[in-house]
Amino acid sequence: MTNRHSERRAQRGTSDNRPGRHRRSAKGLTAAAVVLSLAGAGVGIGVVMTPEVSATTAPVSFTADDLPTWQTNGIVWAMTQVNGTVFAGGTFSELRPPAGAADSPREAVNFAALNAVTGKPTSCRLSFTTSSTTATVRSLVVSKDKKTLYAAGRFGAVNGVPVSNVAAIDIAGCTPKKDFRPGFSATVRALAISDTTLYAAGDFSTVQGKPRQKFAAVNATTGELRPFTADADETGRAVELTPDGKNVLLGGDFFTLNGASSHALAVADATTGAVKKTYNSFHPLSTVMDIATDAAGFYTGNQGNGGGVFDGRAAFSLTNFSETWRDRCLGATQNVLPYEGALYISSHAHNCATEGEFPDDGKRRYLMAQPTQYKGAAPAAVDGFVPGPRKLGWFPATNGGIGEGVGPRVMAVAGDGDTKYMWVGGEFTTVNGRPQQGLTRFGSTGDVGAPTTPVASAGSIKPGEVQVRWRTSFDLDDSKLTYRIYRNGATTPVQTLTADSVEFERRQASWTDTTVTAGQTYTYRVTATDGAGNTSAKSATVSVTVPTSAQPYPNQVRADGAQLYWRYDDTVSPYVADSSIDGGTSGVQVNAPALRQTPGAVSGSSTAMGFNGTNQQVYSDHRQTVGSSYTLETWFKTGTTRGGKLIGFGNSTTWLSGQYDVHLYMTDNGRLVFGTHPGSAQTIATPGFEAYNDNRWHHVVGTQGPAGMALYVDGQLKATSNVSTHAQYTGYWHVAGDNLGGWPGRPTSDSFAGQIDETAVYPKVLTAAQVKNHYGLATTP
Repeated sequence: MTNRHSERRAQRGTSDNRPGRHRRSAKGLTAAAVVLSLAGAGVGIGVVMTPEVSATTAPVSFTADDLPTWQTNGIVWAMTQVNGTVFAGGTFSELRPPAGAADSPREAVNFAALNAVTGKPTSCRLSFTTSSTTATVRSLVVSKDKKTLYAAGRFGAVNGVPVSNVAAIDIAGCTPKKDFRPGFSATVRALAISDTTLYAAGDFSTVQGKPRQKFAAVNATTGELRPFTADADETGRAVELTPDGKNVLLGGDFFTLNGASSHALAVADATTGAVKKTYNSFHPLSTVMDIATDAAGFYTGNQGNGGGVFDGRAAFSLTNFSETWRDRCLGATQNVLPYEGALYISSHAHNCATEGEFPDDGKRRYLMAQPTQYKGAAPAAVDGFVPGPRKLGWFPATNGGIGEGVGPRVMAVAGDGDTKYMWVGGEFTTVNGRPQQGLTRFGSTGDVGAPTTPVASAGSIKPGEVQVRWRTSFDLDDSKLTYRIYRNGATTPVQTLTADSVEFERRQASWTDTTVTAGQTYTYRVTATDGAGNTSAKSATVSVTVPTSAQPYPNQVRADGAQLYWRYDDTVSPYVADSSIDGGTSGVQVNAPALRQTPGAVSGSSTAMGFNGTNQQVYSDHRQTVGSSYTLETWFKTGTTRGGKLIGFGNSTTWLSGQYDVHLYMTDNGRLVFGTHPGSAQTIATPGFEAYNDNRWHHVVGTQGPAGMALYVDGQLKATSNVSTHAQYTGYWHVAGDNLGGWPGRPTSDSFAGQIDETAVYPKVLTAAQVKNHYGLATTP
């Protein structure tokens, strides 16, 4: 990894326009959510996930457990390190001990030097001041020989020695070099260093009285201005050398460089500044805030100004400087740091729907990581861009903090020997829910955080087997967890297996116990353990009685290939178990719907779930797509005159999906509508003289495939259409609520008031005979 300039800037607003380890063992990556069966009899059922989602080993190198670290009373904008010392610069006046420590605060005027291992200040003290406005340090970088620290920002003196926005510090003596005074006319926001030359980016228009617009280079020893000329029309915010030292990567707000059209990013010759590569693929309101390199390529962190403007990350080849992938998550990226195959990210990501990850769910994720490169072939381009690699299981939590409220702004890896620390600076005032301002750090060893406790359930629909299933747990720094299943109170697990999960995607894992006896009752509990051996509490005990004969209705639903099957027999919130054979699409209850309502829709078995018609629903636990052929099936009972959605597909986990179709809903007068949206709303409905809000259980099925659409109620075909396509997007299944804006016969309420039972989704079209059979099996005593 190259020597980092480590200035993390972000001077402007975010793009939101709304409130906006060295790990334990080398196990490698896995593509299966449940892959390992170590003990007992039975069958492990899992869901295939992309190989990148793994963080128990490389490429993630750090835990998410924050360590005791001295903190600031302001914003940290810049950070670098050398020989076990971390240098931090910014806009602050004091260093304070960690919460609860006995030490006293000490003065620190926009600069601090800290021991990377202990988190405590060193004896080095420097004061960066100015006679007007507010002094600030915006960039720090260490010379190749590790003897000189260069600082940049907006300041006029260091320890009283006059300078002009850039200074050189003798590291051994912690003193400013009086003879190094290059004289930049305005704020310098970024630095990069070669063996002999210091490169700068910022707001300046002259250096040593000579014209240089936004980018410049000076002799690293004397400060003398170099011939390098790369004049930009707007602010320079990032500068980095390619590993071979031949080229300089320039980022900022600009639209031209040396007269050539290039927005936000350009490549220039390191000696002359001649433009070698231009870019015009970024949105006009997107700015490159940071650039970092490793042996595989270079990476940009972008900030957008305006809703939906690109403010994620992009990766580029060092061979021809072409783009290799682009991660279009929303939430302005302030800093990117590649380290041992992982790209660590400082941002406030709130919407990664374009990447098939989390939607705009009201939560901001300020620290994340993703692989720097794809293992093997990259996926196909989407909307002209190759998507970024999926996020890894590393989610330390900060808040947005002060200033612009964007949280972390800068990162650096430092340490002593094999033990490394990820240092983070910025605007935050809390870390992992505890007070900590401006600075924090995470170690490569010493993981102490246990995963969340699994939420388990169990079901049996025929003799000889019990399906034990659970919502996978979440761990801040592990995505592959080991689960142990305990039966009938035993202290030794009857089964051990592994499953993958990340913070925003916790798919159901399950195991089928085939050593059970018909008529007997069994109890089960599940624990989750991370790679360091931290183990959760046992789940609540779940109980199931094995039937003496197969239950006809659920047995047929599974046999007919349901890939989502919610029976609503759940005993706790917020988990809804998936009883399908694959068992990978569990649900999440919202606002505590009424559980275990009786009688259910199916004669002789199961319970239903009750919804209030205002703020309750269930959505599926992971993003997916809907294929060209599918079937929706559910049972409902209601007396409402306000209608509502029964089941549908939307691109958000809230009621505010911006894309929503493939749904069954009820109008105010009790009619049933099945709709898709292949460019415009296409619906079929039950006849106007039929009303199904009569407080009786009804069975409704919608199918779509190459032959078109069909709507069935209580086993009878009610309507058809030759429409064979629907909108294509990734999203979530919703039951009892989601957006219905703009749809024909939109009811008074988008949310359904009543009971729902036996919801199933199939990746194929059920035949009329199969639909009729399902209805008959459910209603036959």
